[in-house]
Amino acid sequence: MKIKYLIVAISALAITSCATKYKKREITDSVMQEIYEEIKTPYKYGLVMVPTDNSYKMDCPSVFRKDGKWYMTYLIYDGRGYETWLAESDNLLDWKHLGKVMSFSENEKHWDVNQKAGYISLQDLTWGGSYEWEKYDDKYWMSYFGGDSKGYEAGVLSIGMAYTKEAPTKPHEFQRLENPVLTPKDKDAKWWDNSTMYKNSVIRDKDKVTGHNFIMYYNARGDSINPAKGAERIAMAVSNDMKTWKRYGDKPLINHHIGISGDAYIQRINDTWVMFYFGAFWSGWNQGAFNRFAVSNDLVNWTDWKGDDLVKSSEPYDDLFAHKSFVVKHDGVVYHFYCAVNKAEQRGIAIATSKDLGKSKLNFVAPPEKKKK
Repeated sequence: MKIKYLIVAISALAITSCATKYKKREITDSVMQEIYEEIKTPYKYGLVMVPTDNSYKMDCPSVFRKDGKWYMTYLIYDGRGYETWLAESDNLLDWKHLGKVMSFSENEKHWDVNQKAGYISLQDLTWGGSYEWEKYDDKYWMSYFGGDSKGYEAGVLSIGMAYTKEAPTKPHEFQRLENPVLTPKDKDAKWWDNSTMYKNSVIRDKDKVTGHNFIMYYNARGDSINPAKGAERIAMAVSNDMKTWKRYGDKPLINHHIGISGDAYIQRINDTWVMFYFGAFWSGWNQGAFNRFAVSNDLVNWTDWKGDDLVKSSEPYDDLFAHKSFVVKHDGVVYHFYCAVNKAEQRGIAIATSKDLGKSKLNFVAPPEKKKK
């Protein structure tokens, strides 16, 4: 009997330990300032990925690590739509293109024939951790937004899921679920996502705060009166199997009521959850697009940072937009990857850092000449 009671006691202790793995902190002004001091990157290293000519643009980096190397998935827009590509690096600064992981479809009947904008799912979220791309069901997963219209984020965009059992460090086509998992046309579509949907980021809910295994943070445009004229906000969806998703909650998580709040990326920093995201065209902001953050102790309720932007336009290569964060800490240095867009509308990937690492020698090619009127 003593052994039985001991087993019960150990089991109860294990359950308690699991439930309190993540301690809740009151999100005070001092906590917000502490996080800012930890993640700020005042030194702009510059461009690290640029198009070789002006026929296409680069966007939306997602960075992971495997077998001592760094890898990046990123988007290329060539006038038709988005495709998802892969690159590798030894040092986070010098990158080599490898190839595609999601391409345009040959079958015109595919719902995502002309748009496949992918983002890695289920990454190790520990600040300064492994940044490994973790598996579920023996697969590596990507969430993505897709559509059948040609053009820059054109038409009605929906969210899909893709996966592979092969090494994600080698360029190859990911397999995609046949149908989207969330669309603006769903019967349960909300007022904030009833027009079109954009970037999505999927994490594990290890403590099942939401009662589910997985959380998707996504941004979408919508409105209760005029969906196409609505603002873009960040919201949540949940799943237990990565295939069936449902919206969570009765309001968006990040909502500035005007312009764009989008491209959430989550990290676990100092016993708090930190959401990196970008804003654009807000009331009272002079910048076009800029990177911000919010903090949470439960993955659901978020406190917005009120201080300085993490990254904003300041250089010739990002003087139009400096936005769309992906942030990692490695060997004591914070690397803030972002999409840099200049006034010639050339678009590439740049880095700001917490330590002065010098300046990149990479530049955009000569900008396209403006057509004479």
